[in-house]
Amino acid sequence: MNGLEISPFIQSLPKVELHVHIEGTLTPALRWRLAKKNNVPLKYATYDELLDSYKVTYNHRKEVNGDDGRPTFLEVYFAGCQVLCDEDDFYELGMAYFEKCRAMNVRYAEPFFDTQAHTERGIPAEVVMNGYLRAQRDGARIHGVHSTWIFCFLRDRPFEDGMKAYEAALQYATVNNGKGLFHAVGLASNEFDKPPLLFEEAFLRARDDGLHITMHCDVDQKDAADHVHEAIFQVCTGRGTERIDHGLNAVDRPELIQGLLDRNIPLTLCPHAYHRRQKTEVLFSKIQKLLEAGVKVSINSDDPTLMHDVWIDGALQKTQTYCALSKSDMVQLCRNAVEMSWAPKDIKAGILNELDAIDSP
Repeated sequence: MNGLEISPFIQSLPKVELHVHIEGTLTPALRWRLAKKNNVPLKYATYDELLDSYKVTYNHRKEVNGDDGRPTFLEVYFAGCQVLCDEDDFYELGMAYFEKCRAMNVRYAEPFFDTQAHTERGIPAEVVMNGYLRAQRDGARIHGVHSTWIFCFLRDRPFEDGMKAYEAALQYATVNNGKGLFHAVGLASNEFDKPPLLFEEAFLRARDDGLHITMHCDVDQKDAADHVHEAIFQVCTGRGTERIDHGLNAVDRPELIQGLLDRNIPLTLCPHAYHRRQKTEVLFSKIQKLLEAGVKVSINSDDPTLMHDVWIDGALQKTQTYCALSKSDMVQLCRNAVEMSWAPKDIKAGILNELDAIDSP
């Protein structure tokens, strides 16, 4: 947090989180316990050694930055997934996130999940999704945190494998009398040389099935601005995506900012994720530029336990502090998240009413 403390005002804001990878919320404590339960070997002899491993700022991408000896973020991310083995493990992961949400006053979330990282380890897709479905229901019942999830295609795996995973998952969607776990599809994993248009067939299929479309356009990736251009102007036979996850490189080209405005495509930003690699004055001036241009953005955590344990409340605090935003500005950012979400109308209305009641000069 760079010495910042989360203010009571930020803590009190009713929040919506639209960009969080559920496996990226796996805490060291839960990882350690599940490893012991499932006899999954870890390379750390003690829990303290495991904790120390989370203090590293990972190499964002070896393809972009070169190999400096540090593990990449994705290597660590998928290593954590190894401890998730049965339905109860996925349930516990989801419920731990929702318990954290309640503590941060997060009222609604749209977590990203995938099945490919688990089925390739021999875990049936139904085990993954049944665990998350139970957590979705109990998260609302026990913690008051409602959620509808986003199924992700892993873009560094073969496209055909992703389509097979989607077909298997469709019975858990909110469409066609499905079980109601997810209402959208997106992209995740390594974006290097994997532009959005490679997944056009998947987007068109999901759209025809009645699902929403979002996609990652990672920050400072190779061809990052080109990927944003595809997401705005080319995917879905030129209609563009409904949301972009990250997409900060839109500031690199004026036509991209204008495209976001003209097509009303919002961005789900994760400031701390970028702050690990960009100077404060550089990063937050970019976010200010987007805000001043009128681009609708929301503030999110991304993979908090792998990013120095900075969650959505910390990301909001950083944004307020380093962008010099007023309380009313912060209420508007929270309002953006509600409006950008694909939550049911009654849930949206309830959170918006709470935001309207906040005295925020």
